[in-house]
Amino acid sequence: MSDFQLVPEETPSRQDVIITWILRIAVAVVFFSVGSAKFDEHSMWAKIFDRIGFGNWFRYFTGVVQIGGAALVLVPRTFLFGIAILACTMIGAAIIWIVRLGNAGDAIIPLIVLAGLVLVAVHGRRT
Repeated sequence: MSDFQLVPEETPSRQDVIITWILRIAVAVVFFSVGSAKFDEHSMWAKIFDRIGFGNWFRYFTGVVQIGGAALVLVPRTFLFGIAILACTMIGAAIIWIVRLGNAGDAIIPLIVLAGLVLVAVHGRRT
């Protein structure tokens, strides 16, 4: 007869939980703000999306996706799904900057944000 030991689950510390929620709230605030700004006809986003050339529907769609992703990040069960949606918007933004707008240098910003989202996801997954 073999010995079977269950490994006790490690309970996250209070500090880890607080850090996780601060990161979640920060991601949600940033993406809610950026997503909301996409609905302003006089924002820099309107000019950028005009250059992209897909029409206003694409700007509105991106805003809705970012606001929705921000909301999902705040719900523990949908946290990773929200991060994934927001990460997709950053990947798409980097691709648009490189392929459609021909400015690879500006693609660094969404790529940095993408890296931050990955770090938040990894930290949030542990708690």
